[in-house]
Amino acid sequence: MKKKQLFLLHFAGGSIYSFDFLEPFPVDFEMISIELPGRGKRIKEKLITSYVDAIQDMYKQISNRLNGEDFIIYGHSLGAALALGIEDMLEKDNKFSQCVIVSGNAGPGIKREKNRSSLNRNDFITMLKELGGLPKELLESEELLDFVLPILRADFKILEGDFLINDIIIESPIIAIMGDEEKEINKINNWKKHTKSNFKSYVLKGNHFFIYNNVKELVEIFRTSYHENKSLI
Repeated sequence: MKKKQLFLLHFAGGSIYSFDFLEPFPVDFEMISIELPGRGKRIKEKLITSYVDAIQDMYKQISNRLNGEDFIIYGHSLGAALALGIEDMLEKDNKFSQCVIVSGNAGPGIKREKNRSSLNRNDFITMLKELGGLPKELLESEELLDFVLPILRADFKILEGDFLINDIIIESPIIAIMGDEEKEINKINNWKKHTKSNFKSYVLKGNHFFIYNNVKELVEIFRTSYHENKSLI
């Protein structure tokens, strides 16, 4: 029997394994992690640095995996920025998600520190530490840093291209989630202007990677968002 689908879009530096922490909390969805080239199972592929290339890559993956049942798109941080562009492409192809759930991101059009991808090594690492989410053993290993920093720089370069979706307004509802310690928490309602349908926001406790400490709450938001928006699309 086919199940409704939940597509998971990773954060900067993430991979197909980034949402493994959700597995102990089953939802009534087939959970499908989507990853960009250059990491995880696609480690041998060339990294992408273009926002347009990134959404086209993920759009193809999602489009090819759709099973005809209802589906939701969820993205965290970089994944949130990509989710809006991907949903726009899907809708132009007459494929509509029940809702788009975005977290750790106040949406396109927000003025941020520019060109974070080109910071020198020390400043780039300092910025990553401020965001949180990187394990201590990684930060203390030059070898591991040499491996992951190019991936992170490529992903931040992608994120710097999210101005391309400043004017996108999708048909599907948007649900936005942020941590109460995030710098741009007061701008979470920026997402509201990017949907013609329902909008709802949640604030959970934590920093940019609050998702790890709020797994039950996150899963409940998935369930609630689906049922609240099931009849809209």
